[in-house]
Amino acid sequence: MTGEQIVLVGGLWLDGSAWTDVASELTKRGRHAVPVTLPGQGDGHTSATLADQVAAVLAAVDAEPGGSVVVGHSAACTLAWLAADARPGRVAKVVLIGGFPSGNGQPYADFLPIVDGVMPFPGWEPFDGADAADLDEPARQAFAAAAIPVPEGVARGVVQLTDERRFDVPVVVVCPEFTPTQAREWIASGEVPELTRAKHVELVDIDSGHWPMITRPAELAMILAAV
Repeated sequence: MTGEQIVLVGGLWLDGSAWTDVASELTKRGRHAVPVTLPGQGDGHTSATLADQVAAVLAAVDAEPGGSVVVGHSAACTLAWLAADARPGRVAKVVLIGGFPSGNGQPYADFLPIVDGVMPFPGWEPFDGADAADLDEPARQAFAAAAIPVPEGVARGVVQLTDERRFDVPVVVVCPEFTPTQAREWIASGEVPELTRAKHVELVDIDSGHWPMITRPAELAMILAAV
């Protein structure tokens, strides 16, 4: 194996198995992939909090003294950024897939209804269009069947960022359902203030919907191996 380990953190409703194909492809390329199953998203811990999920990502980072590339998908882009904030000397690079980090004091993912203490997968209607365009019906059914409701303590957790050194950590934004040009405009306009202040931001395009680890695992692994 070569280079830093690659810590893979999935977004809402996903456990570590979402990265199986990507991890396999990374291994073929001589990279050490570490898919993370987050507390409350695969371990049955329905009372998990955002702090618990941050701790799980940091445990993966701390297990490798040689440094880590931390990959966050969708809402978990914020988890990856929180890892850079907590371990700016250990996180060599942050990769954000299909999302951007929330700012200090903002809720983690409080944008869908909470039902009986969890945020269930809402079905495909909210993702009509570019998000899910490359998922066929069997893939959609499989995703929905495997989707893990996100604990309220995670979704409504408040983001706490404390270390300005996070802005020194290089960032790669992988752009699936949006284009690098759009992302560049959002960052430049201040819509993504954390990345507006980041000193090293690279944008990479991938022709996919919101879940490239499912629909384009080999291509995504090639991008991650290259960073």
